[in-house]
Amino acid sequence: MPSALTKLRRQLKALDRNLRGTKMALRALASTEHPLLAHIIPVRRCNLACTYCNEFDDFSKPVPIEEMFRRIDKLGALGTSVITISGGEPLLHPELDEVIRRIRQSGMIAGLITNGYLLVAERIQRLNRAGLEWLQISIDNVNPDDVSKKSLKVLDKKLQLLAEHADFHVNINSVVGSGIRHPQDALVIGKRAIELGFTSTIGIIHDGSGQLQPLGEEERHIYHEMKALEKRNFTRVNAFQDNIARGLPNDWRCRAGARYLYICEDGLVHYCSQQRGYPGVPLETYTREDLRREYQTSKSCAPHCTVSCVHQVSIFDSWRDPQQPGEPTPSVSPAEELVQIR
Repeated sequence: MPSALTKLRRQLKALDRNLRGTKMALRALASTEHPLLAHIIPVRRCNLACTYCNEFDDFSKPVPIEEMFRRIDKLGALGTSVITISGGEPLLHPELDEVIRRIRQSGMIAGLITNGYLLVAERIQRLNRAGLEWLQISIDNVNPDDVSKKSLKVLDKKLQLLAEHADFHVNINSVVGSGIRHPQDALVIGKRAIELGFTSTIGIIHDGSGQLQPLGEEERHIYHEMKALEKRNFTRVNAFQDNIARGLPNDWRCRAGARYLYICEDGLVHYCSQQRGYPGVPLETYTREDLRREYQTSKSCAPHCTVSCVHQVSIFDSWRDPQQPGEPTPSVSPAEELVQIR
């Protein structure tokens, strides 16, 4: 269990993060001219190979640190509020701590999505010193299988280390949907997360193109039980998932490319991880005119989208600025995506 000093540091950091988050939310309501959230990919390589995932490979080299600094500085110049570091597996980047420091020095909130396998006490303490503010691990099952090795059995000791050492916020995301054989595992994972003092959320796994796969009866039951556990939910704006669970489309204004940016390892701006290639513009040349264009452009993939972070940032503008149809954004296969972005 965490020491009293660790608990105090965690509480003080949470207070600071919440105050800054409130200021950023007010700024988001006042102006539509800046991104609210950007995902950056420092390395595409991953140490795992979950079969439902199309966001990794087993050979890519880390993005050089000076290039990462340029991308972070550019996002800062665009007025970005939050940067989430993802992958691949971002902990494979040898200079990840410096990436986090650069984000914080630029005044942005720094988050990290990891599979958790590489976490040890010393690594967690380094993340503390670098200034990481929140971390999320998705755990897919209780016991590993041929679909996913991100299991509670393997990761529970890592969660205990986080509970003991992390000064930053930790959220554990469990999942139901495509490829998950034992949906009841989500409840076990969620209850364990809460027991350790973390927040717990549930996600609906998309198919290989990021699109809707309706839940079965048992999955819907588990989904609603998990929603009842989310009393201290890390990402409370997720009502769109209720429609997804019932197999229904959502009527919303996706602001990807404007309020949300996905920056791949090649430094290109994409709508999200599942729509790579659109708009496919280098971040270094991305302008406020690009932000305005994508803010006003409706996306044909939006009704069946399951990418929660895009839904969550788009809620700030759901009541204003109707969009106009742009170029089609069809779902593409991972092979096609590689052709488009390389």
